[in-house]
Amino acid sequence: MKKAFLSWLILFACNLIWSFQFTCIKLTQEQVGPYFTVWAPMLVASLFLAPSVIRNFQKGDKKIKDVVVFVQLAILGAFPSQVLMTWGTQYSLASNAAILALALPVVTAVFAFLLLNEKMNKIRWLSFIVAIAGVLLCSTDDIKKMDLSSDYASGNLLIFLAIVGNAYYNVGCKQIAGKYTEVEMVFYTYLVMVVLLAPLVVYYEPEMFSKIPHFTSQTWTGMIALTLFHNFLSMVMFFKVLKSLDATQVALSNYLITFMGLPIAAFVLGETLNSQAVIGGILVLASTLILTIVDKNAQQRKLIN
Repeated sequence: MKKAFLSWLILFACNLIWSFQFTCIKLTQEQVGPYFTVWAPMLVASLFLAPSVIRNFQKGDKKIKDVVVFVQLAILGAFPSQVLMTWGTQYSLASNAAILALALPVVTAVFAFLLLNEKMNKIRWLSFIVAIAGVLLCSTDDIKKMDLSSDYASGNLLIFLAIVGNAYYNVGCKQIAGKYTEVEMVFYTYLVMVVLLAPLVVYYEPEMFSKIPHFTSQTWTGMIALTLFHNFLSMVMFFKVLKSLDATQVALSNYLITFMGLPIAAFVLGETLNSQAVIGGILVLASTLILTIVDKNAQQRKLIN
């Protein structure tokens, strides 16, 4: 029980860090392009992680063929989740992306069922319903602005494919989590991502390199936070938790991002936080508690019996 509680505490911290992502991107968007915003923090995080991974590789713990799996995971999962989301949002609306993102836990549950034989029990369905209700309350304004007309059809399709890629990546990493350390999983994923994203940065945003000396303190704050917390610390913690919790449980916890992202945006960016959003956030938190306490106890009783 103590280990399970610690795992959920770490997962809570991951979602807290991820909820800062939107605010950090807002801090950098005036000077930094979307591809560079993804590529540069991943590159720097990879450099942080490289010495540890290289030492293990040199000891003979890993071979080239052992890390090829991350090429497939990055190409089919991490890369589309990052790039297609960027492209899709450009051709659609931010509100569309916010609502379509609600499909992530559902798509993850499907992949978890197909690849890991995980099942959605009654407790998880209850948690999912409570979380959906909370997120819908938090996202009422986005829902009102949502437009799935043919004008945004291509963008909406790209967003959904990005969500499918994200779900596939999370479940795929769960499938191989026992063979690699947390640091190795982050490093090999980022290494492939940096290589795949580099041509996009060079082609679409070549001017970014000359702009670096002119970054403001606000831009540096956002970029450093994305590097150290979002791309380094949170991902190492995430892969550690992925070893002990089901992929479905981890996916459902992602609704916490909305719960924590609203007050962060309100505090840092001065955005409005209404009572409806607060109630929605409480429901999201309640759904996580259901997963943390009730579902975990049910799983333990099932193992005992």
